[in-house]
Amino acid sequence: MDYIIEARDLVFQYPENEAPSLDGMSLTVRPGELVAVLGHNGSGKSTFAKHLNAILLPSGGVCYVAGIDTKEESSLLELRRTAGMVFQNPDNQIVATVVEEDVAFGLENLGIEPKEIRERVDQALRDVGMYEYRRHAPHRLSGGQKQRVAIAGIIAMRPKLIVLDEPTAMLDPRGRREVLDTVKRMNRESGVTVLLITHYMEEAAEFDRVVILDRGRVLLDSTPKDVFSHVAMLQEIGLDAPQATLLVDALRRSGIDLPADIISVEECVDALAGLLEKGVRA
Repeated sequence: MDYIIEARDLVFQYPENEAPSLDGMSLTVRPGELVAVLGHNGSGKSTFAKHLNAILLPSGGVCYVAGIDTKEESSLLELRRTAGMVFQNPDNQIVATVVEEDVAFGLENLGIEPKEIRERVDQALRDVGMYEYRRHAPHRLSGGQKQRVAIAGIIAMRPKLIVLDEPTAMLDPRGRREVLDTVKRMNRESGVTVLLITHYMEEAAEFDRVVILDRGRVLLDSTPKDVFSHVAMLQEIGLDAPQATLLVDALRRSGIDLPADIISVEECVDALAGLLEKGVRA
């Protein structure tokens, strides 16, 4: 299978909107990729995410996930086993009063044998670093911990693709770090494809690919270094770049010779230290 996600000329329009949310969008993702999707409010990013497990269906064009046509009603169960979704608010996904029961919920609905459910639940909780909380009440957990429980419920179903729709938007910096580290580790250790919808530039900078959506179409699709080097273009559509990139861009415009593709604080510090060292030597 060449692609785990293949959207071709995808169109979707909400009845209450004048313009389509997706307007001929095309995008492919290969198995095992870490892909971040960015866009201003109304760019179509969440609408696209909801097409990947048939919460929404195309008005035009096609969307395939692991070769499954998302419009095929007969393949809906297989599709949702293949593509798991994690949403912005974990409280909307947690349905049980005990952590391990919540993680088991989806498996029970799939009719998995109790012994296998026990094994999958324990493994999923270990994978997200929440095994010691397995008998805790979810409402007593922090936001980051709740989100990791929600992720455990998805990965226990062993999907090939995890779609995260702004999963860190309601979290503090520590919670955001916990969630990001969890999904990156799952990708690294299990080869799960991850598609992250986010509005945090620093999160996107840690992924393999960054896709920028604008008015329901793909505007940019490349490595983080390449995408975030287009600072002026991003600002034109209401987006920023990582803070380190913005600082370097301002310094470059003032005449300081720095690389244009810096995206992390560490890279910025190293580049500035190098300039200072050259100045001292001179």
